[in-house]
Amino acid sequence: MSKSLSIEINASGIATLTLNRIERHNAFDDEFIVEMTSALEGLATNPAVRVLVLAATGKSFSAGADLGWMKRMASYGEAENLADAQKLAKLMHTLDSLPIPTIAAVQGPAYGGGVGLIACCDMVFASPEAQFSLTEVKLGLIPAVISPYVIRKIGVAQARRYFLSAERFSSTTAQRIGLVHELAPQDEVIVLAHSWATQLLNNGPMAMAAAKRLVAEVADRPICSELNDLCAKRIAAQRVSNEGQEGLTAFIEKRPPNWVKH
Repeated sequence: MSKSLSIEINASGIATLTLNRIERHNAFDDEFIVEMTSALEGLATNPAVRVLVLAATGKSFSAGADLGWMKRMASYGEAENLADAQKLAKLMHTLDSLPIPTIAAVQGPAYGGGVGLIACCDMVFASPEAQFSLTEVKLGLIPAVISPYVIRKIGVAQARRYFLSAERFSSTTAQRIGLVHELAPQDEVIVLAHSWATQLLNNGPMAMAAAKRLVAEVADRPICSELNDLCAKRIAAQRVSNEGQEGLTAFIEKRPPNWVKH
C-alpha cells in the first residue's frame, strides 16, 4: 500500500480504508484509481473483513479528479480516454458491489468523483464542514461514470439541478436530498461511522450481503408476480442457509448467533 492509501483492520473485522493524498485534497489520478480498486478487491475477498469504513485525512474528503491527470487526459485521443474512463467505472462498480457493508465518513468537501465514491457507499455520515459539488460542466465535461450511482442516490429531479448548475451545496442539503444519512461534528464523524460499523457486526454477514443484492434486484422494478416470486425465492433460500438456520435457532434459544463475538 502506498502513501496515498492506508488500510487498517481491527480485531472485530472492521476495515478502515483512508485516502491520504492530503497535498492533493485526496484527488485521484489513474494510478490512484487502480490502487484503490485493487485495495477494494482485496478487502472483498478477505474473510476477516466484515465492514468497510471509507475515510479521508486532511481538509477534504476528495476533490475528485487530479488536475495533473486531467491535463494528461486532455492530450489523449478518444480511445485512450475511453480506456481511462473504464478504469474509473471499475472502481465505482467495485465499491458499489462490495459484498460487505460500506460506510463513508465525510469530514470535508467532496467534489466530482468524490461525490461518486460517497454515492457508492451504503451509509454516509458527514460533518457540517463538508460541502459537495458536481463540478464537471464547469470544465466542459459531464459526470458520466458516476452518474448511475449519484442519480440512484439523489433522484432524477435533484440530479438535473446539480449536474447542470455545478453549484456547491451544504451537508444539510446533501442530507435532505438523500446523499448523506446523518450529520455529526467534524471530529466525531469517524467515531459515528465506527459506532455503526460495530453495530452491523451483530447482523449475519451473508444476510447483509444478500440484503445488498436484494436492494439492487428490487429497486425501480414494478411490483408484479415475477418480482414477488423472486423475493419469495430469496427469503426461502436464506431461511434454509446455514446462517439463516443459526440465526433462527439462536433467536429461539435466546442466545447470540455464532457470528457475534463475545
